[in-house]
Amino acid sequence: MANVILGLLMLGGPQTLYLLNKHFEQGASLIYRASLGALRGALNGLLARGEVEFEATVESGRKKKTYRPTAVGVEVFFEWLTGPITGSNVETAALSKLFFLGLLDTPEVRRAVLSDIVQRLEQDRAELSALGADLQEVSVPAEQAHVFGYQVATLEYGLSAHQLGIDFFRRLRDVEG
Repeated sequence: MANVILGLLMLGGPQTLYLLNKHFEQGASLIYRASLGALRGALNGLLARGEVEFEATVESGRKKKTYRPTAVGVEVFFEWLTGPITGSNVETAALSKLFFLGLLDTPEVRRAVLSDIVQRLEQDRAELSALGADLQEVSVPAEQAHVFGYQVATLEYGLSAHQLGIDFFRRLRDVEG
């Protein structure tokens, strides 16, 4: 979530927590859900790491903090955007990167990011395929066959979803080339 916040601050300029939440709801929430409390916690983490800073003002008698990324935050954001996907939630990471891909200056850099996403999806799909091959060898008791059938269907869905992602990101990559 921290990288998404940094990206939103880069796209929209300095923002208060409430404006950031509004921008989150209007765009990034399509791929990433966050409550106001989660945003506040992530902002505090960004502050602690020196990746954002704020300006405190008083408006209509109310204290207001307006956040903006620091040079360190901008560097961290672009390292994340151009770096490999880590973690297990590949779809959320890939879509988060896609959401901010236009912040990258050149088609070559955007293409490299898209290639990395395709590579990770292909790797994960290969692992799922291997699991599927292993499942062909599993002997299931008759009373568990119906449960196992739905577990196999879940795997089939994962394979299909990964293939859809691979095809989608390949098309985008090829347009950049």
